[in-house]
Amino acid sequence: MKYFIYLILIMLFSACEFEIHPELAAPEEVLVIDAFLTDKQETQTINITRSQPYFETTRPEKVTGLTVRLEDLTSGNAYTFLEGEEHYYLEVTSPIAIVGHTYRLEVEGDEASFEAFATMKRVPPIDSIGFEYNEPNFLVDQNHFTAQFYAVDPKGVGDCYWIKGWKNGIYFNKPEELNMAYDASVSPGQPIDGQLFVFPVRAGFINPYGNDDDPESTDMVPPYEVGDSLYVEIHSIDRAAFDFLYALYFQINRPGGFGEIFSSPLSNVSTNIRNMNPTSSINVAGFFSMSAVSASGRKLTEEIAHEVKTKYFNQ
Repeated sequence: MKYFIYLILIMLFSACEFEIHPELAAPEEVLVIDAFLTDKQETQTINITRSQPYFETTRPEKVTGLTVRLEDLTSGNAYTFLEGEEHYYLEVTSPIAIVGHTYRLEVEGDEASFEAFATMKRVPPIDSIGFEYNEPNFLVDQNHFTAQFYAVDPKGVGDCYWIKGWKNGIYFNKPEELNMAYDASVSPGQPIDGQLFVFPVRAGFINPYGNDDDPESTDMVPPYEVGDSLYVEIHSIDRAAFDFLYALYFQINRPGGFGEIFSSPLSNVSTNIRNMNPTSSINVAGFFSMSAVSASGRKLTEEIAHEVKTKYFNQ
């Protein structure tokens, strides 16, 4: 028992903060290829950069002089990406990707060539976006509206999705807002197939209760007010991309503070991109994915707010 008391005393008297400036060895550079392409009729972009030291805050610079090519192995069509100021891009006038087709990405440089493969999976349509009226609760001390989207996972186990949302045109890009689904549920360990997506997938990440205007504020402002809009996209991904994003989530969504003592060390997430030159020592990170996309949006107007309130009080 006395050893336990000594330990508590040591922790109490040593609980102070001080800055340290460790001398870190120069990290090995890694080529990073960020190639998440879709069937949307818009410019497709691929970011190719080099990794940089952990404490470096500037944006990584694009690697120049590369040949970037996408090949549809099912149809035989091929596309060459042009080099832009910030990324490599492909202007499209019609969708370049088809559900069920397999694609190969090839990146060629003076020192090495890289390739990756991906198959574009099916995606369910978004049936609708709905708003609900809520009375005060433990999060918000006033009447407020919340939102969710409605979509049904198609029958057949193994469908994976990356779900994105925008409130008033601003993307939900915080680490904790990275939202994936496996069939109608959140992970392979909770199999729910061929049904409406579960509530945490439909609503969990698109109802921000924080104060975006003042991140330091503790006020829990309502997620949605009259005049706000919500836009949602469902991106189909294959199982390899799902595992990549799932691993990425645990790397970027760090608890901070004392909890970091018990967290797994930071590490590179596995990639589906490989160096085709066996004599090259260049390491590569990032991922290549092809996604079919369904989308829907809605604005909370005065009329919708009145309708939702009436429905709530008539229950």
